Amino acid sequence: MIVIFKMINKRKLNQLQLSITAGTLAVSLLLGLAGETVSAASKEQPEIRAKNVIMLIPDGMSMDGTTLARWYNGGKALALDEMASGLVRTYSADAAIADSAPAGTAFATGFKSHTGYVGVLPDQNTMPGLPKLAPGDAKKPVANIVEAARLAGKSTGIIATSEIMHATPADFSAHYPDRSNYDALSEQQVYAGMDVVLGGGATYFTPAGREDGEDLTKVIASSGYNIVKNTAELKAASSGKLWGMFADTAMANDMDRDPVKQPSIAEMTDKAIQVLSQNEEGFFLMVEGSKVDWAAHANDPIGIISEVNAFDRAVAKALAFAKQDQNTLVIAATDHGNGGITIGDAGTTGTYDEEPLSTFIAPLKKAKATGEGLEKKFNSNRTNIKAVMKQYYGITDLTKEEIATIKAAEKGRMNYAVGPMISKRAHIGWTTGGHTGGEVVLYSYAPGGVQLTGVVENSDIASYMASALQVDLADVSKQLFVPAKTAFAAKGATVKWDATDARNPVVVVTKGNDTLRLPVFKNTADWNGKTVKLKGNVIHNGVQTYVPQDAVDLFS
Repeated sequence: MIVIFKMINKRKLNQLQLSITAGTLAVSLLLGLAGETVSAASKEQPEIRAKNVIMLIPDGMSMDGTTLARWYNGGKALALDEMASGLVRTYSADAAIADSAPAGTAFATGFKSHTGYVGVLPDQNTMPGLPKLAPGDAKKPVANIVEAARLAGKSTGIIATSEIMHATPADFSAHYPDRSNYDALSEQQVYAGMDVVLGGGATYFTPAGREDGEDLTKVIASSGYNIVKNTAELKAASSGKLWGMFADTAMANDMDRDPVKQPSIAEMTDKAIQVLSQNEEGFFLMVEGSKVDWAAHANDPIGIISEVNAFDRAVAKALAFAKQDQNTLVIAATDHGNGGITIGDAGTTGTYDEEPLSTFIAPLKKAKATGEGLEKKFNSNRTNIKAVMKQYYGITDLTKEEIATIKAAEKGRMNYAVGPMISKRAHIGWTTGGHTGGEVVLYSYAPGGVQLTGVVENSDIASYMASALQVDLADVSKQLFVPAKTAFAAKGATVKWDATDARNPVVVVTKGNDTLRLPVFKNTADWNGKTVKLKGNVIHNGVQTYVPQDAVDLFS
């Protein structure tokens, strides 16, 4: 039996408990137990509790992408396959097709949002069935599952193959209504108190890579993190706080990766679990296979196969741990589809049911690099195009137009040039270079083999994880995001904005002889000349400033 979730007030949903009766069908999760779906007529649904939660997100992974990877692998099952349990609706607060920032925000916080918005509410909810946004709530930060788990005493971590401050990992660790503001997002991540951070983007923690001139690498080191920069260093790390910087920007596609310089996403996942699971209180880990999405944007099927397979190996690590641990919830779901990829194109319209599998897979098997990795194989003048395409893609029939396209490809865009070429030869179809709005597959595994089933909202995933961990996202939002001006005024204090260093503003609060200086996007403050550490970061969303309640409580 399948139940489509009714749209309900998300604040109430954040307090959802999974022990429910048939009378609360509007929030039924219908969990499948022992291979059977629990009927909505049951008096009580099974209650899911887990010490640990691992969420894995293969960004932009459409269903035909997984099918293609499976056939490429000779038809062997993916680790994901046994976890397939339902569908996820992916639309955002005001659009049928979601950007990664609001889609990840829904997973992390339980709230749908607007394109480009990270960890904050939208300006308005306009999609059918969504509640009207309360006055004054536009762009307001809301708590994510990482913050809630940390305040509950659990260890936390994030992993990405993109820059670590890219949209999805930022959704689980920062708050700002502009995903491109890497300064704001990365600074929040450094002060977010996470235990494990692994991915790319090293440049954006250095003074040279930041508009604010701060050296966040030094801050990371002084905060007790073991900074690792290659595979050997990652493997050698044993315990404590761990920060991996494996590339200046994004990490390489798995097929193109130098295994000495960069660990695989499976290796990062395995190490993160080893470190985080040492906390007896449990942990939360988010793992993003970031570049499935990038390959789909480029219509590069080799890139998709590379990244889906790499991601699936990470899933296998998480699933193996969960099965052995028996106290871990694992959820995998993409934030949206991308590219409209199809096995079959216009060229197979009249022959689709007669084409052997080799029609689609044989041309792909000849590739030895993704479109991204291929760029390094050409010489500086790209006079060796025919030789490279023959050696690395098995293509010997390039047209003059294709040669011209490769020769003219801008740096970092070779996958956009050659992806469509190998797609044409393998009859892999594409409808767009952008995201798509259909439902995506939900994968789940919980203690006892329980699965989340049905058609669910992306925002409901956060509520499900929060309930399993027994944390309250709404309560955490109240603790961490108090409107500064109103709260301090109620204490009889005055609030001023110190922009002496415009790139590093400070909120200054005074009352009598007491002065509190609150640097924006940090969790450290100066209280009458002494450094104090707050429960969360000071957030400015471009409209107003929010502070943790413990900052307000400093004033009597």
